[in-house]
Amino acid sequence: MKKTVIFDLGGVLVDWNPRYFYRSVFNDDEKMEDFLSSCCNSEWIVAMDAGITAKENIARGQKACPKYAKELALYDEGWYSMFGGAIEGTVEILKNLKRAGTPLYALTNWSAEKFPWAKENFPFFNLFDGIVVSGEEKIIKPNPEIYKRLLNRYNLKAENCIFIDDSPANVAAARALGMEGIVFVSPLSLKKQLSALAQ
Repeated sequence: MKKTVIFDLGGVLVDWNPRYFYRSVFNDDEKMEDFLSSCCNSEWIVAMDAGITAKENIARGQKACPKYAKELALYDEGWYSMFGGAIEGTVEILKNLKRAGTPLYALTNWSAEKFPWAKENFPFFNLFDGIVVSGEEKIIKPNPEIYKRLLNRYNLKAENCIFIDDSPANVAAARALGMEGIVFVSPLSLKKQLSALAQ
């Protein structure tokens, strides 16, 4: 692989889902899904990825969703139980790229508060030559600015980069800047697409 490869982390290399924790809190899937769609939804979670603290965001959520105030209060500590582990097939691809000398970077929407724990608990994060974390930048994907920060910080050229993310919107933003983009579906699909691009 002659190009630089940029990975998203959650949903590509790491399996993370609030259901892993909240299923035991609710013991009622219908009520849990109502909570996840109305209160603990992607819009609420992404506020922490954009830089505000869990404490502040929980307080905001409780004000907006008082009926689930108790469950929202559990989010901060429960976050550590929302992981299903590493996505081993993708980790193996990452390791193979590293062994081949491919420049590797990560661009992730992740809370600045929580990222140090993740780095410690997922040692393969250390395989990257650099990581840009949205919570530290206070900008989230698909805002073009965060992609530009990665490119500028590490002196990368967009046309030499392949960007991998499980969000089509995030991949579209990378393509708009001149990168090649892969929407992650599975490790097998990713392996095939990277092999095709390496030809």
